[in-house]
Amino acid sequence: MPALQLLDDPASVRAALSPLRRQLLARLAEPASATELAFALGLPRQKVNYHVRVLEQVGLLELVEERRRRGCTERVLRASATAYVVDPDVVGAAPATVAARDQFAAEHLVAVAGRTVRDVSRMQAASVEQGTRLLTFTIEADVAFAQPADVHRFTDALTASVAELAGQYAAPAGGRRYRVVVGGHPAPRTVEDPT
Repeated sequence: MPALQLLDDPASVRAALSPLRRQLLARLAEPASATELAFALGLPRQKVNYHVRVLEQVGLLELVEERRRRGCTERVLRASATAYVVDPDVVGAAPATVAARDQFAAEHLVAVAGRTVRDVSRMQAASVEQGTRLLTFTIEADVAFAQPADVHRFTDALTASVAELAGQYAAPAGGRRYRVVVGGHPAPRTVEDPT
């Protein structure tokens, strides 16, 4: 079972949104039948079976086995992934004109983050299917700026440093290309840091 599954179809997203279906997906991290789920949740089997079938139809559940019980076939299912990520384009793509116009716009950061979510989720799913590992890296740091102009100076210095470093690792044609994305946003305020 893959760790992540990208939901890039509005029908899949709609199917997963109801509280009961989210609860079913969580419980189906381990294989179970609709009868077992209904008993565990204290709900009618028909109701659970209906929601399980919807989740299966949109690809959020997969069949593990079918077993004969009292003259009926019981279907045992499990979630198709450990976690689901919604493709930001399902809701609506960020305008490309903003991204091209202003690297300091929040819309640009959100558009780049959305593209990263979509691309990495798809490559991760493909690597799981191929039985390989997707090599990625993440760099995170907290930086405090005394004044807004420092953000621009920091960005200029970081851009120059990354360009120089990227030049040192320029592989000949055929090397595996990587996209390096660096973004920054104000850290959310916490109770300990109300400023």
